[in-house]
Amino acid sequence: MAVLRIPDEDRTLSEFSEIKEYLAGIGIGYEIWKPTIEIDRDSSNEQILEAFAGEIETLKKQGGYQTADVINLFPDTPNLEPMLARFSKEHWHDEDEIRFITAGRGVFHIRPQDGSPVVALTVEEGDLARVPAGTWHWFDLCSDRRIRAIRLFQDPSGWTPHYTDSGKDAGYMPLCFGLDFIPSQLQQL
Repeated sequence: MAVLRIPDEDRTLSEFSEIKEYLAGIGIGYEIWKPTIEIDRDSSNEQILEAFAGEIETLKKQGGYQTADVINLFPDTPNLEPMLARFSKEHWHDEDEIRFITAGRGVFHIRPQDGSPVVALTVEEGDLARVPAGTWHWFDLCSDRRIRAIRLFQDPSGWTPHYTDSGKDAGYMPLCFGLDFIPSQLQQL
């Protein structure tokens, strides 16, 4: 399940209802869907889409999405760093950004334009995040550099990031760190 951090308030929310309510207040959709089918690393994108066909159809009906694809990233993905660099700077899109996480973890930083503090939503398997069109945000992988997510698009050609060039993204931790970031001797204390 996701964790929502509000760094400027030194506050963390970890209960589903608290996270959902806070995100709804800033226009972000959040749900938990429990995957019923396990898919291994070698599964094709088509197999992943087939395994979650029911969930994808539900989302398409809810948001007018036309197409779906899978992004499947590992530490050894060719050109991973340049690909991630496109999305680790604050930007917005002309359409919604939908991510249904089927494996791995990542973090969406969201900067509401109403002056609310920046939030960091760490998503993992089973989490569905809806970042509406026009929302200022950026995305990073967690320290394990692994994520597999189903993406949905309203425009079949996909979306393009429009950068804000605000520099706000530089003031926040670029990765989400879990226990693997803490040295093992400290974890044993």
